[in-house]
Amino acid sequence: MQKKSFHLVSLGCAKNTVDSESMAQLLTGSGFQPLDNPKQAEVLIVNTCGFIGPAKEESLNTLRQLARKKRAGQILIAAGCLTQRYGREVVRQVPGIDGILGTRRWMDIVEVASRLRDGKHPEPLYHLPEVETVGSDDHGVLRSAVHGASAYIKIADGCRRPCAFCAIPIIKGTAVSRPIEAILAEATALQKQGVREIILIAQDTTDYGHDLGMKDGLAQLLERLVVAVPEVDWLRIMYAYPGYVTDRLIEVMAAQPKILPYLDMPLQHAHPQALRRMRRPANIDWVHRTLEKMRTAMPDLALRTTFIVGYPGETEEEFQTLLDFIQEIRFDRVGAFQFSFEPGTTSEPLGDPIPAEVKQARWEQLMQLQQGISLESNQSLVGKTLDVLVEGWGQIEAETGQKDKIEHISLGRSYRDAPEIDGMVIISGHAPVGELVQTRIDGAMIYDLSGVVASKDTIINLTDIPLNQV
Repeated sequence: MQKKSFHLVSLGCAKNTVDSESMAQLLTGSGFQPLDNPKQAEVLIVNTCGFIGPAKEESLNTLRQLARKKRAGQILIAAGCLTQRYGREVVRQVPGIDGILGTRRWMDIVEVASRLRDGKHPEPLYHLPEVETVGSDDHGVLRSAVHGASAYIKIADGCRRPCAFCAIPIIKGTAVSRPIEAILAEATALQKQGVREIILIAQDTTDYGHDLGMKDGLAQLLERLVVAVPEVDWLRIMYAYPGYVTDRLIEVMAAQPKILPYLDMPLQHAHPQALRRMRRPANIDWVHRTLEKMRTAMPDLALRTTFIVGYPGETEEEFQTLLDFIQEIRFDRVGAFQFSFEPGTTSEPLGDPIPAEVKQARWEQLMQLQQGISLESNQSLVGKTLDVLVEGWGQIEAETGQKDKIEHISLGRSYRDAPEIDGMVIISGHAPVGELVQTRIDGAMIYDLSGVVASKDTIINLTDIPLNQV
């Protein structure tokens, strides 16, 4: 075991990933060495997710596995959403945890790790202060997570929305926007690192700047970003809130080519009564009008949304309304979740009355419908040329009947695909990783596309590359 070293596991969404990267920066800056092998690290950290039941179980299971294998002298810290919400209950369920760090004070990771290394805490150390200063005491670390040529920037933390099913305000607190100058400085630093795509994230990106007294804060931020990072090719927006996609935001997106014609706007349902029970915006007419405006301003717009099935009180009529809505709007990407009962949320009095088998059947029906729509949408792109951000190489067995015939491929994403949650573009041959490559689409699947590089000069000859780079 190596002294003053750490192994960090990050679970959950991209917002959690940013917190994990920020903690890693602080630890590294304080002399801790990051290690991939947990057996060799002195400090083990799990940045947990506590959003819904399956995520909580994954977090607990990961902690249990590390706790069981923990050796003498190793320290196990449970951080993040699960610990912020449940605190001592996590320690009760997972014996062997040495320290608890809440999501609102991720910036105290060095302090917690150092205190535990001192060995003066026979009982677990609980570090869960209710101090909501996120954005003002980040210790100068980048609030971003880089993955290849793409990077997430967290522009705000917390949420002030009243959604009945959601525990995020309990876990994260109210919305706190980061100063615009700090975001611009980070984006500039990422540009210097060669990042080609910046993805703006928050619990609600469209609420950015509200607490700072800004009107149309996200639109203002985007206008400044376009100027600040001229060498970044793509700016992508995630987690927009219905009712707050303003005309100005649409105008800015349509006017600036580097702001991708892509929007992730979780709607959760389409029946007004279901939405009211969820305490979500229930004006479906607004959704129709806004999506029409966006598609008129950006004809190539890719729309992503998320729905919940099996919410308490959801009738067959309400579910059918949701299916009809999906059929009518024809979203490019849809994520669907079965309702997960969360104690402490305002939906708790509603219970969880819809049987699991009904939820499962509705989820399957919704996803089957969407798969047909997604396939048709992808098929409409065959013959077109798209810019694809190449992220890696691979190989597949060629369809020639010869088992030893291997075809080399490149994997990437078009503007229509956010990392990890959307589809991929499979390109024949080896295209340069980290570059935007014009690709002619020649095949469509439910979620993915296939294509060939439009210019043969772009394909890399493997014989020109040292073996240790292949």
